[in-house]
Amino acid sequence: MHRRTLLGTAGSAAVLTVAATPAAAQLFGAPEPDLWPRWQAHDPDSTARIDHGTWDALLERYVSAHGDGINRVDYRGWGNSGRAGLRSYIDALAAVPVSRRNRAEQFAYWVNLYNALTVDVVLDHYPVDGIRDIDISPGLFSDGPWGRALVTVEGVELTLDDIEHRILRPIWRDPRIHYAVNCAALGCPNLQRRAFSGSNLETLLDDGARTFVNHPRGAEVRDGGLYVSSIYAWFQEDFGGSDSGVIAHLRRYAGPDLASRLEGITRIAGHSYDWSLNDATGAG
Repeated sequence: MHRRTLLGTAGSAAVLTVAATPAAAQLFGAPEPDLWPRWQAHDPDSTARIDHGTWDALLERYVSAHGDGINRVDYRGWGNSGRAGLRSYIDALAAVPVSRRNRAEQFAYWVNLYNALTVDVVLDHYPVDGIRDIDISPGLFSDGPWGRALVTVEGVELTLDDIEHRILRPIWRDPRIHYAVNCAALGCPNLQRRAFSGSNLETLLDDGARTFVNHPRGAEVRDGGLYVSSIYAWFQEDFGGSDSGVIAHLRRYAGPDLASRLEGITRIAGHSYDWSLNDATGAG
């Protein structure tokens, strides 16, 4: 069971707000990283580069920054040529012998594949209010598309959950993964307007972390309490395993204003997440 299935039992509201209590942490727990050993293979001496030019161009064309600090996707305007380009890119990635690439190229590969597949599955079902409405995963209580096999890589069928929880999180053990993979929701860290690559990986990961942490949907101090994204509750183990670990992570990427507000803060008062689709249509 993954984080979205659990959220599906909590009601249909797009924005979910929960007090930071032990019971809430248990209810909204997320899967631990579950290593799929088959994907540990890599070649540290490889200098081969994976071409993400098509994805880069699509992101620049169809993803836009908005005044509220949230990037949105022009799903409605993503025409036939854009769909063909996206499918061609996904097919090209599926044909890459990724196990023979170095770690940096692999990381960029999996993040871009995850994000491209997410956009593709939304386009397949658009218009929808949110990605959780795309109930194509197997299982009676499943919610959303995350458990459905969407791509075959090196002869193995993979789901979005496989890529996130069985490949990226357990192999790299880097909390910045959560700022890189995008689940097409307003509450999610931004889908960046540039494709990840082996060469820009560290820059984009740090940029994603700083942008999200310093946005109110990432962390906000009000009335003396710290309110954070539910990502820090669902995946608390990736951020130090405790409130203090999450707060230390926030301080690492906090700008001057947030850093000053975090002074003296020792616990998290609550968390929330907006599952509304990150759709450019109708956005200000």
